[in-house]
Amino acid sequence: MNKKANINLSLQEIRAKMEYYCAYQERCYKEVEEKLFSFYLTLDEKETILIYLIENNYINEERFAKSFTRGKHNYKNWGKNRIKNELKFRDISSKIIETALKEIENETYLENFNALAEKNWSNIKQTKGPKKNKKFIDFLLRKGYENNLIYNKLNELEKEQ
Repeated sequence: MNKKANINLSLQEIRAKMEYYCAYQERCYKEVEEKLFSFYLTLDEKETILIYLIENNYINEERFAKSFTRGKHNYKNWGKNRIKNELKFRDISSKIIETALKEIENETYLENFNALAEKNWSNIKQTKGPKKNKKFIDFLLRKGYENNLIYNKLNELEKEQ
């Protein structure tokens, strides 16, 4: 859609578009606010639409954070550190982030971590040594896993070789 088409939309049409935008996928306040910039609205009009979306439960930060956490952990195999940082980047409060992280069961978290670590270890072409260790550690740190988990797993895998 071109930019000029967004200028001529009525407030009701914009509200309907934003309802669809929020219903299609969980959105946080920041994402919705950024989307509203493309409609060239006054501050009052933006505020009116945002209040409407919040009051009608189209935007719910806690629901967004929980959904985001489950999805990123289950499908992208992200660790808690990366999820926490991504939620902070989206201006989600620390309290909501802590609640959302409880969505990941500890047993599942460790199973996913171990499976990912073992797969990565076997995929690294180098034979054992500092280069292989660095690649292994860097990969898991990028995924957002905790240092103690990574180093314990590294020690375990080195002993197996």
